[in-house]
Amino acid sequence: MRIIFYSALVAFLIDQISKVAILFALDLPTLGHYDVFPPLLRFHMAWNYGINLGLFSEHGAAARWVLIGLSVVISVAIVIWALRSKLTTYGFLSCGLLVGGALGNALDRVIYGAVVDFLNMSCCGINNPYAFNLADVLIFAGAIGLAIFPTDAKDGVT
Repeated sequence: MRIIFYSALVAFLIDQISKVAILFALDLPTLGHYDVFPPLLRFHMAWNYGINLGLFSEHGAAARWVLIGLSVVISVAIVIWALRSKLTTYGFLSCGLLVGGALGNALDRVIYGAVVDFLNMSCCGINNPYAFNLADVLIFAGAIGLAIFPTDAKDGVT
């Protein structure tokens, strides 16, 4: 349980600190974009009112609160599942990354009304129009970790 809690806390803090730095220290909402290592990495301000790729963003305030609620319910369900499963240490860590990222995006919706997206990566002549954030990376890493590190392992932590 401690591994989940601490990894979720670290993931949540990394995400929120990065967003505070982008919003207030760099003032990306005013700048619009900032080239970090063009064209590979660019900060590009985007407010995501929907889910992945902005889907369902036209549904307004009702969708916002539904998405917040879903994030919390799914996070709680994942923790309950993890505690009932025999996961490896890396499985518990992955669970924490997923939960911390999900709650980071949920907090964005509470505070700002939308998720703060700012990372944009393009390569090799392909211009990626979409932005994401560190919470998205942590959610993805946690989900992949849960797929890679199986349950019921001999060295599982209970």
